[in-house]
Amino acid sequence: MSDNQNLLAEQRRALILEEVRRRGGARVNELTRKLSVSDMTVRRDLDALAQQGALEKVHGGAVPVAEASTHEPGFEAKSSLELSAKEDIARAAATMAQPGSAIALSGGTTTFALARHLVDVPNLTVVTNSVRVADVFHAAQRSGGGQGSGSRPGAATVVLTGGVRTPSDSLVGSVADAAIRSLHFDALFLGVHGISAEAGLSTPNLAEAETNRHFVGSARRVIVVADHTKWGTVGLSSFASLDQVDTLVTDGGLPSEARAEMQERLPELMVAGEQEARETGPEEPDALQV
Repeated sequence: MSDNQNLLAEQRRALILEEVRRRGGARVNELTRKLSVSDMTVRRDLDALAQQGALEKVHGGAVPVAEASTHEPGFEAKSSLELSAKEDIARAAATMAQPGSAIALSGGTTTFALARHLVDVPNLTVVTNSVRVADVFHAAQRSGGGQGSGSRPGAATVVLTGGVRTPSDSLVGSVADAAIRSLHFDALFLGVHGISAEAGLSTPNLAEAETNRHFVGSARRVIVVADHTKWGTVGLSSFASLDQVDTLVTDGGLPSEARAEMQERLPELMVAGEQEARETGPEEPDALQV
């Protein structure tokens, strides 16, 4: 299968999942009409999403998964969801990383996408508890020639905290917590399992919640990167209130009531895509030829 076909499949599945979540379920015949694809294609997409744990197949269609507050999807399952939104969020959030600053990146698929946009920001010091995030920077260093950290001029200095690995490839526990407590960050880029007005930021993993608390406590500025599907999700353990968040970077799918809530509660709400459009502004008309 070609890269284009793979991309189309990923986009299709993201649209299917969005439809299922938005409406509380969808039938195969409705999805075939909406996406202009065959019945067999939709069924294959539903099979793939069901295997990832993203939805539940029922007779004639699919419904959302009723996740327990302790359910923690693996990195691979999450990485195929909301690809376009995560990329938009990553691109917008990367503009907030200042050259020469010390930043922290938590685990998660959105921070993983963000890392790919940060490799060209010069002279960063990056502390992360994500194996996947660290791999992005290490791969960029190797591609610049030479061996080891700093082999490419301006390459980031990367510190991996150590600790016990979670299903989402984050490192947590006493080793990670001790490393983070001893450091101070100009900015923390934080991925979350769930965000809500009542529960704040939450995760289904108790150890990860504790590690994230230390991240938040060690940062001068807390920047949450979360797509719209995280709104209203509540994990087992809350680790920060909305009052501790300086900026939320999200996508245009965030419901209007959630936007109003975040604009009232947070110092800054950045909606990726819309923010870029405002900064670019309308195109200037061509000058009249005389």
